[in-house]
Amino acid sequence: MASRGKRSAQGSGASIEDNPQGTFLAAASPAASERAPGQLSVATASDTSEPTPDYLGHRQRLRERFRKGGDDALPDYELLEMLLFRAIPRRDTKSLAKQLLARFGTFAEVISAPEQRLKEIAGVGDSVITELKVVRAAALRLMRSEIVQRPAMSSSRQVLDYLLAAQRYEQCEQFRILFLDKRNRLIADEVQQRGTVDHTPVYVREVVKRALELSATAVILVHNHPSGDPTPSRADVDMTKLIASTAAPLGIAVHDHIIVGREGHASLKSLELF
Repeated sequence: MASRGKRSAQGSGASIEDNPQGTFLAAASPAASERAPGQLSVATASDTSEPTPDYLGHRQRLRERFRKGGDDALPDYELLEMLLFRAIPRRDTKSLAKQLLARFGTFAEVISAPEQRLKEIAGVGDSVITELKVVRAAALRLMRSEIVQRPAMSSSRQVLDYLLAAQRYEQCEQFRILFLDKRNRLIADEVQQRGTVDHTPVYVREVVKRALELSATAVILVHNHPSGDPTPSRADVDMTKLIASTAAPLGIAVHDHIIVGREGHASLKSLELF
């Protein structure tokens, strides 16, 4: 029987001393040339450590460039790479970022692309789509916040930029209304109807009713043409005239009807079509 102060390690001849504090100090393992055949040695940290994956160093370099130079320091594909970091934590994202841009064209078109089309790209799953859509929602919310509480007519460029960002890349028609108070400040921004690729039903009564509910004194009508061409149709003009003539006796003005397309936009007010 081993003494209380010393125990023999079975089969090795080495001994392990009891540490007074209750921990153990292992005796040094024999050199490889002295180790008996089949005898296992304790692996050290250096034996099992792996080299840092290349993508981690690349990610850190991108982050440093972004912090130092802002978004201007990165081309679209690298900004998209950074956006994908959270969705794909353990793989290089450069190839996927370039595939997305090759398919959709621009950073804005990537984050605005429909989910089903995004899923056609190998490597794009729910996590990637969620990250893309969160960024788009954040961008739109930021743009909308910049026009809230400001006179819409005095910040028409910002209003237009927001509407283009919100509707330019939609695959189906959407009919949106900006409701304004008597100082032309934004009360509400609502999508009233969603339609098909070439038609959206618009109900004049619902437009006027909602304006009255919000105590709005003016509205800006907006819809998109998924075909890309923002040229107003005869139906667009007739519908605008009908809403304007119905709302006017109730003290509600139609300031404009803006049609958004990928090729630009059209203002029915500027074209003097109502």
